[in-house]
Amino acid sequence: MKTSKREITIYYNPDSSRDRKTVAYAQSLSHFVKAYSFKQNPCRGNTEWCKVLTALKMHPKELLNKAHPYYQENIKGREFDEDGWLNILRTNPELIKAPIAIRGERAVLCLNPKDVYRLAKEEEEMEELEELEER
Repeated sequence: MKTSKREITIYYNPDSSRDRKTVAYAQSLSHFVKAYSFKQNPCRGNTEWCKVLTALKMHPKELLNKAHPYYQENIKGREFDEDGWLNILRTNPELIKAPIAIRGERAVLCLNPKDVYRLAKEEEEMEELEELEER
């Protein structure tokens, strides 16, 4: 899932004050923030999740809150293939442990609300590299 370099897309749990704080920090970085509840689940297919996971450089299992009761009762100790893990993410977004922020082709799992600032830092570094290449 690709977004504009000016826009930040965040998937989060609106019931969590930490997640709402992450959205607020993102809004301080850009006037163009789209925030989606995990329950809205805008990543409807495995292809979208594959793009998000590629940007995060993570395996689907790494996104899951292993302390969640559903995980403990239904997933713990079981192994799934890639499609199985993607289906778990798609059908159980409440298991995702932290907000996911996306800007351009970059994504960050925001375990701490201020992690969203890594998107700005990476963007600044990319701009500096582009300027050096132009010289």
